[in-house]
Amino acid sequence: MGFGRDIQSAIFRNGSTGLKPAIPAGWSDLESAAKHAMSREAWAYVKGSAGNESTEAANRAAIDRWKIVPRVLRDVDQRDLSVELFGHRYPTPLLAAPVGVLGMVDKQADIAVGRAAARLGVPYILSTQASVPMERVAQAMGDAPRWFQLYWSTSDELVESFVHRAEASKAQAIVVTLDTHMLGWRPRDLSLGYLPFAHGKGIAQYTSDPVFRRLVEERIARNQPAVKARIRPATIRTLLDMTRNYPGGSLRSPLPRASVDTFLDVFSRSTLTWENLAWLRERTTLPIVLKGIQHPDDASRALAAGIDGLIVSNHAGRQIDNAIGSLDALPGIAERVNGAVPVLFDSGIRSGADMFVALALGASAVCVGRAYTYGLAIAGEQGAYEALRNIIAEFDIVLGLAGYASAGSIPREAVV
Repeated sequence: MGFGRDIQSAIFRNGSTGLKPAIPAGWSDLESAAKHAMSREAWAYVKGSAGNESTEAANRAAIDRWKIVPRVLRDVDQRDLSVELFGHRYPTPLLAAPVGVLGMVDKQADIAVGRAAARLGVPYILSTQASVPMERVAQAMGDAPRWFQLYWSTSDELVESFVHRAEASKAQAIVVTLDTHMLGWRPRDLSLGYLPFAHGKGIAQYTSDPVFRRLVEERIARNQPAVKARIRPATIRTLLDMTRNYPGGSLRSPLPRASVDTFLDVFSRSTLTWENLAWLRERTTLPIVLKGIQHPDDASRALAAGIDGLIVSNHAGRQIDNAIGSLDALPGIAERVNGAVPVLFDSGIRSGADMFVALALGASAVCVGRAYTYGLAIAGEQGAYEALRNIIAEFDIVLGLAGYASAGSIPREAVV
C-alpha cells in the first residue's frame, strides 16, 4: 500500500477499537495541545521568534504561495521515498532538525527524540545545546543515523573536542550553524527575563566535555568573581536549577555557577569568516554542512570553500525579524548550486505537502524541528515519533496523489 496509506489505515483501525493517536494530526490542534502541556518559559522558548515574529510569518507565507499541480493517470502504486545524502541512503527526505534545551519540554529530552527518529530511520541532528550528552543519545539510538550540529565557540579547542566526540559517536555529518553567533532579540523570552542557559539548562554537551570542564576549573582557580545579583527567591531558584543541571553538582560546589558563567563567555563567536572553514576541514573527514544560508553568493562561496552541503534556513525566524521567508531563498540558491552539493531546506515545514513544495523547488531533503518538539511535549517519545511519522505519511500520500512515484525526482513543474 505504501507507508502513508499503511499509517492512515492503522490509525483508523485503531480508532475503531477506541485507541486514539497520542497527538493531534492537524497543526493548529498540535500547537494548541503543546502550549497547554508546556510551562510558560518552555513555550516562550520553543514558540518564540525574533522581534515581531514577522520572519516566522514570512516562512509560512513563502510556502503558502506555492501550489501543487497534480498529474493524473500515472502508475504511482509503488513509491520510493528514499534519498541519498553524503553516501548514505535514508528512507525518507526528512531529518529531525537540532532543537536545544529539550529538557524543558520532556525529561527524556534528546534521548526520546533520538529513539523516535531511530524508529523511522530519520537522521537526528544532535544539538550543541542539548539537555543530554551526545554519547548517551548515540547509545540510545544504536545504529540509527545521526548528524551533529556545531555552534562554533570562542574556544577552538572546545570546537575540536566537540567534533572529535561527534566522530566517536558515529555522526555522519557536521552541521555548522552560522546564524546564531549572537542570540536574536526574542521578546517572549525577554518579557519573562528567562534564558534557559543561565539556569544551567541545555549545556549538557559542555558540562560533559573535558575541555570545557578544564576551562571551568581554570576560571575557579583564577577566582574570577561571578556576576553579583541581589538575593531574591528567584535567585535561589536559579542556583537550584544550576545545581540540578550540573552532573553531580551541589550547592556547596562552585562548579555549577562557574559552568554557567563559562558557557555564557564561550558560547558565541562573531569573528568567524570563510577562512575559518579550512581549519575545521583539517580536523574532520566528515561532510561539513553549512546551516543558515540565505543568499546565492554565500552558496557560491561555500562551494569554493569545498563545503559538502548547505541548509537553507533562517533559524525558523528566531534570529532576525523582518527577514525573507526561507523558501523565498531556496530556488535561487538551488539554481546557483546546480546539483554540485545537496541543498537541504529548513524553517516553516509543518506538513507533507510543505515537504513536497520544498523538494520541487530544489531541496534534497527537509529539516523539521518544532513539530516533533510539540509532539514531545504532549506525549514524550511516542509524541515525537508520531509527529515525524505523520509528516512522512502525508508526504507519501501527497507524492502519489500529485502523480509522482519518487521523492528524489519531483520536477519544478510540479508546483506553481
